[in-house]
Amino acid sequence: MNAPEFILKRLWRHVGGVTAVEYGLIAGLIAVAIIAVVTTLGSDLTNIFNDISDGLQNAN
Repeated sequence: MNAPEFILKRLWRHVGGVTAVEYGLIAGLIAVAIIAVVTTLGSDLTNIFNDISDGLQNAN
């Protein structure tokens, strides 16, 4: 068995790094989902507070 073939077979059997990459991808996807939800809710909350503020100003 030559050296490159041995290295490739050894890397193929080593799956610990794959797990770390998968966890990194999952964490990235969760971060993107959180950003999307916060952005959407932030806009909605801004509209709600503006409506409340307008209602309070019109009450005077």
